[in-house]
Amino acid sequence: MSLYFAAGSETHELSRKDLRMGLFRALDALGPRHKVLAVPPDFTRYHSRAGELTQLAWEYFGDRLTHILPAVGTHTPMSECEMETMYGGIPRNLFVVHDWRHGVATLGEVPSAFVCEQSRGQLDFSWPVEVDRLLVEGGFDLILSIGQVVPHEVAGMANYNKNILIGAGGCRSIDRSHYLGAVCGLEQIMGRADNPVRRVFNYASERIARGLPVVYVLTVIGGGATRGLFIGDDIGCFEQASRLSLKVNFSLLKQAIRRAVVYLDPAEFKSTWVANKAIYRLRMAMADGGELVILAPGVKQFGEDRTIDRLIRKYGYIGTRGVRRAVHENADLRENLAAAAHLIHGSSEGRFTITYSPGHLSQQEIEGVGFRYAPLGETLEQYDPPGLVRGANIVEGEEIFFVSNPAEGLWAHDGRFSDRGESDS
Repeated sequence: MSLYFAAGSETHELSRKDLRMGLFRALDALGPRHKVLAVPPDFTRYHSRAGELTQLAWEYFGDRLTHILPAVGTHTPMSECEMETMYGGIPRNLFVVHDWRHGVATLGEVPSAFVCEQSRGQLDFSWPVEVDRLLVEGGFDLILSIGQVVPHEVAGMANYNKNILIGAGGCRSIDRSHYLGAVCGLEQIMGRADNPVRRVFNYASERIARGLPVVYVLTVIGGGATRGLFIGDDIGCFEQASRLSLKVNFSLLKQAIRRAVVYLDPAEFKSTWVANKAIYRLRMAMADGGELVILAPGVKQFGEDRTIDRLIRKYGYIGTRGVRRAVHENADLRENLAAAAHLIHGSSEGRFTITYSPGHLSQQEIEGVGFRYAPLGETLEQYDPPGLVRGANIVEGEEIFFVSNPAEGLWAHDGRFSDRGESDS
């Protein structure tokens, strides 16, 4: 187990030249590799710089980089425009579409007793270790897992083995890990490198998927700059990246937010499945009785596929108690636990109101899933994103807290965060 490259701090600003130097140094240290697979993220992680790192890997390996498998998880496959924007001139015939419902192989299972222990007795299922068949059958002597470490609602901190086990994972593994995280509580997981979901992933990596030749290429992005690059094949690489991410991606506020306004880039956020990051990342910062206003000009659907979209429309964002009751009583939700988890994560649990201003969904559709609705034109006129600064602003005599991209971090206020204890990362 090795750490091949590590550079980063709160003040680092790594250029493309720096990324190239760090990646090439690490790949030199690995020694000759003859058939390489890259597993970068999809366009929802455009700002991770994983697209550039994938281009640099292609530059280094040439025709030895035979396949690129974007880790889309449950997301919609990338469009040609998105691939061009993120991956530039890499030949399109190298790209493979991940089929999370039908295209996976099962390597083994994390025992139900371990999952039960991690959930404190709330769940008793095993956790299947499913990955795209290409990883198992492709004959690769190197799998480069590329992505950004940042607070995450399911895994505590994004990336590391989540990129392989979930981003390139299967329906059952995605369902059960998401539900495990939701049942344990978003507030107990986000921003923590050590948590019940991650322990299940680590069990799978260390005891079941050890034969996969994975090396992790992890970035940390903060304030629009690349603050760190960490490359290695074990958890130490991830832990270093997580410590830096908490320094640059986490904002601890002295007071809870009464009104937050979040703007979502229409090129990245097209469904509430992704756009609800605005809720996940700010839930611990919101005051009881406050309001979260989400400006979502690109949102045109709820789920990223038809099945999940239908389930969101049917059940709505009804909170933990309502969702767990619905799972118990309804087979369709019980068979799609990732959707159930999403419905929990996307709720305020009744603490504050959520007002959505989508570009392409109607008032009836938005209110039908439990959100308040406000016309996009009116909210954009009231809260003009280009005229706002990140953080506190005064609009029409009222203080609001503005976030231009919730995917960049995590916000919490003193009281709610201290209830969670110190981070283990």
